[in-house]
Amino acid sequence: MITPKLPLNESKRLDAVKSYNLLDTLPESDYDNITKLVASICDVPISLISLLDTNRNFLKSHHGFALNESPRDISFCGHTILNDDPIFIVEDATKDERFHDNPIIKAYNVTFYAGVTLINPQGFPLGTLCVYDNNPRKLTEKQKDSLIILGKQVVNLFELRLRNKTLNETLSNLNERNDTLKSFANKVSHDLKSPLANITSLSQLFKEELKITNPEINLEYLNYIEESADTLRAYIDGILKHYKSEESLKTDKKETTLEDVFQAIKNILALNSSNFKLLNKASLQNVNPSALEQILLNLVDNGFKYNLNAFPIVTIDYSKNNTHHIFYVKDNGMGIAPNKQDQLFDLFNTADVEDKTGNKGTGIGLYTVKTLINKLGGTIEVNSIINQETTFMFTLPK
Repeated sequence: MITPKLPLNESKRLDAVKSYNLLDTLPESDYDNITKLVASICDVPISLISLLDTNRNFLKSHHGFALNESPRDISFCGHTILNDDPIFIVEDATKDERFHDNPIIKAYNVTFYAGVTLINPQGFPLGTLCVYDNNPRKLTEKQKDSLIILGKQVVNLFELRLRNKTLNETLSNLNERNDTLKSFANKVSHDLKSPLANITSLSQLFKEELKITNPEINLEYLNYIEESADTLRAYIDGILKHYKSEESLKTDKKETTLEDVFQAIKNILALNSSNFKLLNKASLQNVNPSALEQILLNLVDNGFKYNLNAFPIVTIDYSKNNTHHIFYVKDNGMGIAPNKQDQLFDLFNTADVEDKTGNKGTGIGLYTVKTLINKLGGTIEVNSIINQETTFMFTLPK
């Protein structure tokens, strides 16, 4: 018997084997189906998928063979991975100097062996797909081709497993980072809002005192301080709302009515029926009420804030097609310039427009709206005419 040599790149090869996290794993039907099929095609009693570890062959699948590992130094597979041919065949092991006194022959009454090397995309031989028979024999060309093709399929399964492992690790890391970022945003936002409130209060008190003691003094700089504090507070509130929007996605989809959502928004914004109207009532199946309310609330609020009309009006309308709910939020406000519409949903984009109180937006609200809609499987678009109207149209899947 001749003990198989180690490949020249053995250290890197072992790293490649271990990267798939297959060693010492339980049987899986995907692999067992292949060894069962190979045994049937080749008409043999034993078929194996082996991974060559440091000192053993770990048998990921073993059809017709009770053990799940065997010593590497007496293995046929150890010779197979050193062979450059597409398939390694030993027709009669009792007459081959490499195997004639191999204990495997006597212990399992096998004399015939055929194996293909499982080579990963980086060129490392991981193991083999192999068959054993009790008597000397040959394989037909069809059987050889089948063994080679199914060997490639085994490698594909290995690669799919590795990609899934990588994706799961990436997803886990992203979730962890997202949770950390949420915690950080909430912590920082909370810690900033208190001193901002103090700055505004102290600034107002200082202004009142100066008006009494120095009525002629210019209070412009103090006004700037208040405006800056208000702007920063708006950014903080926007960040918190954005992260809360992620939480709203966790609400189960259920049945609601557009009238209920409309009434909730009306109460939150303290609107009246003369300038806030629902044009079409609808029963909504399979929607996320919390997310829908947040989307509409943001769009309606913008419709009133960016509206210099003497009698502002915002309407909500609804239609549907075979696959989607379709919602419309229309206002008679200042409109959005065509060259500003493409970037309207970008984070921190404000379109350089002041609302009716003279404040610019943070550019977080519409970004959050689009993010929510996209994650729910819908789309959003805007149509606007300067100084006349703006209509936001968005869809959500039924």
